[in-house]
Amino acid sequence: MSYSRRDFVKFLGGSTLALGPAAFVACQKEDENKVSNAGAPFKGIDYTDADDFVLAPGFEYDLVLSFKDKISDKDSFGANNDYTRPIALNDKELILWVNHEYPDILVGSRWTPGQERTKEMIDHERYSTGGSLVHLKKSGKKWQLVYNSQYNRRLNGNSKIPLVSDRPIEGSTVAEGTFANCAGGVTPWQTVLTCEENYHDYYGERTFPERKMIPSRLQWDKYYQNPPEHYGWVVEVNPKTGDAKKLTALGRFSHECATCIPTNDGRVAVYSGDDKNDEFLYKFLSKKSDSLEEGELFVANVKEGKWMSLSWDKQPKLKEKFKDQTEVLIHCREAGRLLGATPLARPEDIEINPATGDVFVCLTNNKPRGNFHGSILKISESGRNHASMIFKAEDFLVGGEDFSCPDNMAFDKAGNLWFATDMSGNAMNKPPYSKFKNNGLYYVPMKGKAAGQVIQVASAPKDAELTGLSFSPDGETLFVSVQHPGEKSKSLKELTSHWPKGGSAEPLSSVVQIRGPWPKA
Repeated sequence: MSYSRRDFVKFLGGSTLALGPAAFVACQKEDENKVSNAGAPFKGIDYTDADDFVLAPGFEYDLVLSFKDKISDKDSFGANNDYTRPIALNDKELILWVNHEYPDILVGSRWTPGQERTKEMIDHERYSTGGSLVHLKKSGKKWQLVYNSQYNRRLNGNSKIPLVSDRPIEGSTVAEGTFANCAGGVTPWQTVLTCEENYHDYYGERTFPERKMIPSRLQWDKYYQNPPEHYGWVVEVNPKTGDAKKLTALGRFSHECATCIPTNDGRVAVYSGDDKNDEFLYKFLSKKSDSLEEGELFVANVKEGKWMSLSWDKQPKLKEKFKDQTEVLIHCREAGRLLGATPLARPEDIEINPATGDVFVCLTNNKPRGNFHGSILKISESGRNHASMIFKAEDFLVGGEDFSCPDNMAFDKAGNLWFATDMSGNAMNKPPYSKFKNNGLYYVPMKGKAAGQVIQVASAPKDAELTGLSFSPDGETLFVSVQHPGEKSKSLKELTSHWPKGGSAEPLSSVVQIRGPWPKA
């Protein structure tokens, strides 16, 4: 009997959480042909390593903004755009929030590892990270920037942002800057949540409980002595005013996203993953229906299907280790490990199926454990209630056949799943990733004859990652971030990519808008 990779996992009666290296190697030996597009609303593309943004027939794209583009007389668009979120102003206008995850060390600061760091370089990087708010207006089918709009502004590494906390953190109630902004979310009251992921690269990290300092990679602390405990939070942003606050109640770790959904009892649940090997999945339940400043944080025991409270008042083990709730929140990883949370394969973006309420989690990979291709995990809360303390977890899709390293997701208006992949620049086009070539955008019909098929719709330029998937309010446009094209270039004279301008131009991270034959609801 011949098993597909997905059947193989189901045959074992488990999920990719438990699979070791032997299982993943075995699964890679099966038929490598891509899934047929039979019954799908459009034809997909084959894997490609072209230095271009390649789209399936019937789809087209335009640039929205690229790194360094001016958005006003005062501000310019930041580096390495990631998460996007459109907030409607009316039928023809919206405010688009865009994360800027990290400095563009190739074309931004002209810095390469090992080179002496200067304050000028770091100041450039502090400005280039964080996020952008941009006002877009629809003209025909195309969204265009409204230059100098009152809504156009930047949050970055210099911005002063209050810390919403039970007490001061490292002697302060205000943090300087937001950066390492990866994915995010949107609240029911239409504020944006932007998540600080690899915060340790900038001001280092302190071990707990020893408080030993781990050096930063980018050495911002060489000129700015900011405490690392001020970073790694979820930041709530009012898109119309730019007002922001760091929500410490949601915990501190390498936040990949903060996906919100109302609960049956009128509160708000927020799901978030910690994007590191063997780290955890979290859920926050708000105290109120219109605020995330107070509530209770939980960590997942996926093997037993239960949420465990990280409340200092409820857990004797936490009282023994931590002095108060704020200290628990600062050190979520240590607290989760103490309670027996389930280590996962880099939990990244989380989205909720609008038809079923199931929670989909991208588990990108865990190479040290032999999991090279990752999976998409499905969590079904008991009674479809997002305030439930018990759930069922199972694989929805497993990488290795049709895709590898799922990272970001979105559901369209018809309830179908779209996801993008994140094979690292060092691994792309090399075994065991060779056949997938460049990173891609994929479509999975959730109903009909093609249900469950994985169809590639787009391929990224050289070295790039596709991320930040979000549909416009009218459902006619998909915004996608094309991040770090040409990131493996050795220098400005030896470029691996020239996207989006072509010729001999230097590569630029950019947000694109895609139009096409979207499936009907």
